[in-house]
Amino acid sequence: MNNILLVEDDFNLSYGIEFALKNEGFNVTVMNNIEKARNVLASNDFDLILLDVMLPDGNGYELCQEIRNSSDVSIIFLTACDEEVNVVMGLDMGGDDYITKPFRIRELISRIKAVLRRNITNDSKKQVLVSGDIAINILEGKVKKNNEEILLTAQEYKLLHMLMENAKHVLSRKVLLEKLWDVESDFVDDNTLSVYIRRLREKIEDNPQTPKYIATVRGIGYRWELDLRR
Repeated sequence: MNNILLVEDDFNLSYGIEFALKNEGFNVTVMNNIEKARNVLASNDFDLILLDVMLPDGNGYELCQEIRNSSDVSIIFLTACDEEVNVVMGLDMGGDDYITKPFRIRELISRIKAVLRRNITNDSKKQVLVSGDIAINILEGKVKKNNEEILLTAQEYKLLHMLMENAKHVLSRKVLLEKLWDVESDFVDDNTLSVYIRRLREKIEDNPQTPKYIATVRGIGYRWELDLRR
């Protein structure tokens, strides 16, 4: 599950975007000015920032420049200015994309997913996820525990990757089902996920009966318990 920071001072617009993105399975944090955005960026990691250009205490271009001094997090500008010079300025300052208001929410979601897909492609050659004794080499598609390779099916690997990538965050059963099989969760037997979780625990846990990696959050879903480091 990707973490998105939305910096937008229009309450109605930000509420609508937040609602739609959460329904798509994203974690969304909303701030309505630059100062609040700076504070949350200082203590949190985000996969993508939706950044309004005109804000009460400055403009998004300035914040983008600040962010680019220390981070390559993806940034999509949201603005009512659709003149070419504004678009070029936003991209030159380090923005990954630019969408003008008013926009359709489905278009925004498509643009977000496109940017995130590019990031996965660009990062895959250097990306290794490590948590506890478990390591995933994403380029090679291999999983190791204590430096010994663990053989997983494609779906087990995908499930493990999702859980580790979202370490410390609860992933609902609905989100996991839809992301694993790329269909609406109603079309997948809910017991199927339980089977995959059980099989994955048997392969990565020291004691599957008292798991330390994959915790069950009763009535909601599952959470990867240990911190992730890259």
